Amino acid sequence: MSAAQKSFKHVSYLWDASVAAGMAGDEVALLVYRSNLLGADLRLTNYGGGNTSCKAMAKDPLTGKETEVMWVKGSGGDLGSMKRDGLAALYVDRLRSLVDVYRGIEHEDEMVSLFNHCIYDLASKAPSIDTPLHGFLPFKHIDHLHPDAAIAIAAAKDGKKITEELFSGTIGWVDWQRPGFDLGLKLRACLDENPHIRGIMLGSHGLFTWGDTAYESYINTLEVIERCAQYLEDHQGRHRPVFGGQKLSPLPKEERLKKAAAIAPVLRSFCSAHTRMIGHFTDDERVLQFIHSQDLHRLAPMGTSCPDHFLRTKISPLVLDLSPADDITDPATVKEKLGPQFDAYRTMYADYYNSCKHPDSPAMRDPNPVVILYPGVGMFTFAKDKQTARVAAEFYINAINVMRGAEAVSEYTSLPRQEAFNIEYWLLEEAKLQRMPKPKPLTGRIALVTGSAGGIGKAIAKKLAQEGACVVLNDINAERLAQAAAEFQQAFGKDIVASTPLNVTDQDSVSAAVDAASLAFGGVDIIVNNAGISISKPIEEHTLEDWDRLYDILVKGQFLVSRSAVAVMRKQGFGGDIVNVVSKNAIVAGPNNTGYGSAKAAQAHLARLLAAELGPDKIRVNTVNPDAVIADSHIWAGGWAEGRAKAYGITVEELPAYYAKRTLLHETILPEDIANACFALVGGLLSKSTGNTLNVDGGVAAAFLR
Repeated sequence: MSAAQKSFKHVSYLWDASVAAGMAGDEVALLVYRSNLLGADLRLTNYGGGNTSCKAMAKDPLTGKETEVMWVKGSGGDLGSMKRDGLAALYVDRLRSLVDVYRGIEHEDEMVSLFNHCIYDLASKAPSIDTPLHGFLPFKHIDHLHPDAAIAIAAAKDGKKITEELFSGTIGWVDWQRPGFDLGLKLRACLDENPHIRGIMLGSHGLFTWGDTAYESYINTLEVIERCAQYLEDHQGRHRPVFGGQKLSPLPKEERLKKAAAIAPVLRSFCSAHTRMIGHFTDDERVLQFIHSQDLHRLAPMGTSCPDHFLRTKISPLVLDLSPADDITDPATVKEKLGPQFDAYRTMYADYYNSCKHPDSPAMRDPNPVVILYPGVGMFTFAKDKQTARVAAEFYINAINVMRGAEAVSEYTSLPRQEAFNIEYWLLEEAKLQRMPKPKPLTGRIALVTGSAGGIGKAIAKKLAQEGACVVLNDINAERLAQAAAEFQQAFGKDIVASTPLNVTDQDSVSAAVDAASLAFGGVDIIVNNAGISISKPIEEHTLEDWDRLYDILVKGQFLVSRSAVAVMRKQGFGGDIVNVVSKNAIVAGPNNTGYGSAKAAQAHLARLLAAELGPDKIRVNTVNPDAVIADSHIWAGGWAEGRAKAYGITVEELPAYYAKRTLLHETILPEDIANACFALVGGLLSKSTGNTLNVDGGVAAAFLR
């Protein structure tokens, strides 16, 4: 293969011959390698979309004889991250023999359960609905992908003619049909009629390509997609401007983000009418080009073509009837304007369901939109978790690419409504949804824990993330924040954590942090006011600067963060939780502690005042009172430990034992203990409790409240 042959403009050539050489003779390893390379380029296929396969000889464990086995991506996998255990392995002869019992397209769903009788490796992944599409083709290596460039041609009104002319008859064509056993037979018939072809275009759907080796299949796939992409580029804007030309101008970047942060909690409120949703926002250039175009209102209602796109993005997006210049600062006014628009979308969806449903169709699901387009600003997507919302955005950008390409060479066509319904409410898809694991207690919740890059705050954020929440890490120390964010991404993935600098004493910084939560996840549900400092000095040594720092960080900080968060929670309209990490010192008077102890008492009473005020909004405000959390706590820096040791007449080294010994339980208190207390208050079991204080001090009788 020459350097020129490896040169591609529209796709990524990632094959490393030295890496592949180490897998020589292991066709399954080469399949996984090829799959990962294809999945790494989102221009070739979407997250979780497409499938690949190989056929090779293997020893039958029952007979000891060599038999042909097909390894194919299993149900629910992702090509980019798939490993060997993500494959399904089936006897080829058994799979093909199912033709003898096939009763026709009206009964093809029953064939899925028969795939289990073809399993070669009982420990392998469950076969997907696309298994027969690979099994009925004779090639050793096969790629089925959803490249934007190919789907643009497949979804064009003249797609079949374009395909034939572009590839001089070397790419076959099969009209749109829902994936399944019968489509596998259609692919085989297409090949039988055109034995010289190098691939097959599936109308409105995607592409099948193949080769005798993993590398030949990989190169064939890239070459076909490259040719499609170049054809689209050559025709882009030739006959008319892209998407009919620009109709609106986007707001400047800073204004877009400000408007997006302001409206995201309102949109989340509407989209969470059935299930608490997490949001994602993007102002990707491709999105901006589409939502500011002349063709937006013609193309957006048509929906998508590829079933993978459709399943993620719903029947069509909601295009907001809001001008970029509209004032959205008053939540009540915005809700009044948007309410009828969401009602109209829900009515449209219900009409779609009722007109297309079958006698055995599952009940109608959530009628709210997944994709929301805000001209002038960008695109929002909402789903049950951040990953699903982010991936929905990626899929709709794929759909935009498809529409742009199809319009450049012909006219875009989407799936007919009935075909779309048959995919969305397919009983096999419903069964897959029913097998989804039970959500964690904090799934769909968004938490901002102040001072969460270390110590108690970090432990709290970690606990909330473990229980399913999306967390917004923050700290005034940029280096420590970066380290914590990297640690959380490693532990939980990029879709669980966002990070932002935060100085709780500065209103602009607080507002920016709450906006960051709205941009990252759609709003905020849980606030833990944890950031703090400690200063222990006798009254004569206590300076005014010490006093002001304590009250600024502990009291003013709690006030500013709570105030900004409450504004967002009220926009969302489904309540929330504020937990204030205070201290035993709010209750118990001790020596050398006037500033810290009185500030903690102010925090505690501020919590009670907020609980009384925010009850009608279903915003619960509770307090956790720790004591003597020494391990991994920054509160002990800056002389606090020395001050407390001096007050008690002991050494710093003796403090942990001293504190544990004076408690009723004789226990050392750890950051994780405070984290567990915070979770207890926000995890759902205490949803009718507010204005309470939970002591986590090992038992200090003097700190008992009642």
